Amino acid sequence: MSGTPVLDERIAELTARHVPFVRATVVRARRPASARPGDTAVVLADGRIEGFVGGVCAEATVRAQALRTLASGEALLLRISPEAPEDGAPGQPEADEGALSLRNPCLSGGELEIFLEPRRPVPRVVVLGGTPIARALLAFGPALGYEIAGPAGDGLTEEALTGVRAVVVASHGRDEDAALTAAVRAGVPYVGLVASPRRGAAVLAGLELTREQRGRVRTPAGLWIGARTPGEVALSILAEVVASVRGPAPAEAAEAAEAVEPPEPAVPTATDPVCGMSVAATADTPHTDAGGERRWFCCEGCRTAFEAAPGRYAEAR
Repeated sequence: MSGTPVLDERIAELTARHVPFVRATVVRARRPASARPGDTAVVLADGRIEGFVGGVCAEATVRAQALRTLASGEALLLRISPEAPEDGAPGQPEADEGALSLRNPCLSGGELEIFLEPRRPVPRVVVLGGTPIARALLAFGPALGYEIAGPAGDGLTEEALTGVRAVVVASHGRDEDAALTAAVRAGVPYVGLVASPRRGAAVLAGLELTREQRGRVRTPAGLWIGARTPGEVALSILAEVVASVRGPAPAEAAEAAEAVEPPEPAVPTATDPVCGMSVAATADTPHTDAGGERRWFCCEGCRTAFEAAPGRYAEAR
């Protein structure tokens, strides 16, 4: 499917459905690599690969690194070679910004350079209401690069809110209860109500939600910046939305800065006990429970070798 209109259609479909993925494109290949420049694949968030960027050994490395770029949102030029030392290895320079070299002992002698481009959907914000503040929120969409729109179809149902990152209710009393309840139950990360502190508390008290769920609604919506005009209020709300979409709360950020260990990747990784490669531990990755615990492998060959003598490789690693 690589390099064909079929893959282009698949990419367009994923984009239209707001599904995150990584586009992997071979930009350089040295024989005897099986891939060729221009070969393309998509890597989904669950580790599935559609398309072609090399054999199973190359796929294992591409899968693991693509999932990391999907988590970070930063593109990466991935260099894979069976002999070259890895960036950051003892005695070797650190990885260049935007590029990473990895040793893959399974490759048959060729080298690959693959550009990994994460495609994360733009944040979707739903605004309920026809008030001046609601209109100002909609106007900010193009400047932010966000998809900010009013409710579509049947309105603010839990099903319609799938993938939505923020809901702002600025209707001044119209359909507030149903909208807030649907947004909270749908798990929308940011739910805001434009209201005075007194009226906002009264609205929350009347919602058929648990105390914890009511606590997720921000009211009055927006950061305190002394806003007075509808545009200023909309700006304060979107600032709070950006903080919710882009990063943790200040207390969480401080804790993360003090943490010694780096954060775990979105998909866990494991070390192939046969060849030592780092692989993504997904359903599509070869694995076995031989030897008493689950282990993952870069390819079927390594899994077969391990299953033939699990004790040997457990001792070696």
